[in-house]
Amino acid sequence: MPQGVRHTVPRSGRAGSLDAPGGRGHPAAMQVDPRQVEVVAPNLKRRLSGVTATVVRLVPVQARGIGIATVGPGLPDHLPRLGWIQVATLSRDRPRVWHARRNTEMLAGLLLRRILRRRLRLLFTSAAQRRHSRYTRGLIARMDAVVATSRQAATHLEREASVIPHGIDLEAFRPAPEAWEPGLWVGCFGRVRAQKGTDLFVDAMLRLMPSRPDLRALVVGRVDEEAFAEGLRRRVAQAGLSDRFRWEADLDWGTLAARHRAMGLYVAPQRWEGFGLTPLEAMASGVPVVATTVGAFPDLVRDGETGRLVPPGDVDALSRAMAGILDDPGARARMARAARAHVEAHHGIAAEAAALERVYRGLLAGG
Repeated sequence: MPQGVRHTVPRSGRAGSLDAPGGRGHPAAMQVDPRQVEVVAPNLKRRLSGVTATVVRLVPVQARGIGIATVGPGLPDHLPRLGWIQVATLSRDRPRVWHARRNTEMLAGLLLRRILRRRLRLLFTSAAQRRHSRYTRGLIARMDAVVATSRQAATHLEREASVIPHGIDLEAFRPAPEAWEPGLWVGCFGRVRAQKGTDLFVDAMLRLMPSRPDLRALVVGRVDEEAFAEGLRRRVAQAGLSDRFRWEADLDWGTLAARHRAMGLYVAPQRWEGFGLTPLEAMASGVPVVATTVGAFPDLVRDGETGRLVPPGDVDALSRAMAGILDDPGARARMARAARAHVEAHHGIAAEAAALERVYRGLLAGG
């Protein structure tokens, strides 16, 4: 997700709207001169996704150092954009990098190179925490270079890869006093579904709230499974705690960042995850994190220093870790400071952009 969170990307001031026509020269889009483009970042999925959020948050930072443009649907108007005809007719006088993040984008790059004879150097970024399918492995084998977003993701590749973790916009997500609603707030942001562990968060809060009257819960995220979400709300209502839970979705970036800053604790209870940016957003905002040991979380959260790590699916361990931080204001403050310092030192978005640019330059130098 800049940096963005995985569940909402604003367009033209509206949150969660990713319906800007792409690839045909939408008049409001930032068109660029194809001659200045060194890297093309495709987004071949109209529906909102974490990959789309990655493109949206990263490309403007990358554009400060290299000529980069997007192509495809579902992108906000402020990004530099090429139309499909422009991509298909890119000059063959020099190579360009095609930076794919999905199977469809790898395939498109191969077709552009083999059928239309464009001089493309093909790069793929993988965040998957599992062995790829045979089809995906076949596509990856045809890439000129591969990037993994974590050490765990790299172990599932059958070729050498550069490990470049996602980064955070340290200006957008930062500690700052926030006047919001009273109480000690605990946040869980992301799609509302079983994979994200939203039910585990709700169960943990229902255990902790009765003996902690100032405790409040904020769930931010688009609902993927309405019956699942309705079941959670019903469980909260049956416990008589609806007035201490708040549910929000489709927040713009500014509001989302403000919500992070207003939290006393952030919880990432995922059952599985590819990378997972929301813990970094929270830590950049000066908020300690309790996260499960999935995805890149073991690399992002320093157990006992910036938060706590617990096994996935274990609501008992999750509740205990949350209680240990919530009930110790001194430890919570120390973790908050350490969390921000850790992200500043290791996970700034500028570092991610610079590392990718080095990969791009290497590919371009190879012709």
